[in-house]
Amino acid sequence: MSVKTFTKQNFDTEISKGKVLVDFWAEWCGPCRMLSPVVDQIAEENADLSVGKVNVDEQPELAQRFGVMSIPTLLVFENGKLMETSVGVKAKPAILKMVGK
Repeated sequence: MSVKTFTKQNFDTEISKGKVLVDFWAEWCGPCRMLSPVVDQIAEENADLSVGKVNVDEQPELAQRFGVMSIPTLLVFENGKLMETSVGVKAKPAILKMVGK
């Protein structure tokens, strides 16, 4: 499954069903650029996992809503409920563990 772009308009709908990995990032963020291919790979390899990205520069309301102070930040939702939070670059196995893989 491909990575979706989450905005304030579609966020609540996108996280409402199943397990969802959300990557909060920005274009200018070096660590975000390091993490992005890993998140993309996880999305491609796990069809049962929804994966989305939130650009904090374009969606400051979502960053504020979830208290995102540093990026990259990964959030894991299950049926709309926040289950896990991780700040900083993580290795693929650590991210897979977060989402229960």
